[in-house]
Amino acid sequence: MSFYFCSLASGSSGNCQFIASDKTKLLVDAGMSGRYIKNSLSNIDVDINHINGILLTHEHADHISGVGVLMRRHKIPLYVTEKTWEALKHKIGNIDEHLLHLYDRIDNIEIGDIFVQSARISHDAVDPLCYALMHGNKKIAIATDLGTISDEVVEKFRDSDLLMIESNHDIEMLKVGPYPIYLKRRILSEYGHLSNEDAGYIAKEIIEYGKVKHVLLAHLSKENNFPELAFETVRGILEEAGIKDGVDINLDLTYRDKVGKTYKLL
Repeated sequence: MSFYFCSLASGSSGNCQFIASDKTKLLVDAGMSGRYIKNSLSNIDVDINHINGILLTHEHADHISGVGVLMRRHKIPLYVTEKTWEALKHKIGNIDEHLLHLYDRIDNIEIGDIFVQSARISHDAVDPLCYALMHGNKKIAIATDLGTISDEVVEKFRDSDLLMIESNHDIEMLKVGPYPIYLKRRILSEYGHLSNEDAGYIAKEIIEYGKVKHVLLAHLSKENNFPELAFETVRGILEEAGIKDGVDINLDLTYRDKVGKTYKLL
């Protein structure tokens, strides 16, 4: 019973994550062009016409820009909360409503042989979610675009095998960087994005009480972070807690504009 994960893109220019069992193939978000997503899937030997559904975290453009095209061209079902659908439906063009699956909350549902849980998160969107996806005894957890993390999310993620966590910015780089004051305040607020330090301490808490073996840093800012800085900051926090990269866990990065590593959980 294999379970697969691959980040096709993660960042402010677009987000799309691929999760699959041997029978069911899903995307979490589709914030890149349809062509990019199709080609990225092809690069990992996946036919886009075999995708069984798209789950959305929220309605921002970098998470939905390819949704309409994928639904029209490839007849991919969409799983979305009612509030998020109301906020995005005018942005994606006409779609076949038979492909639309609306929920008050996408939690404890099954898509094929993948079980989906969610938790509401703190972000400046109408109804933002993070996801935990399960197949057999394996769990993949995805949390990006959140300014803070709740006890509910930590509890739901603790028994994950793979954790994808936002590591958006270095606080000092953001403070002295080119962004206008209002945008800096938004990012630093509880409705913004997690810093490298946040990612490290949250990962530490989840790892200490669970079975996480893979930690992937996501949604890195192009202007307010460096991949090496995010990696070393998080690794340093984990090592201070006695959690060693390459021994206790595998720490890795996702990328804004290219496909990451494919993980196979057995």
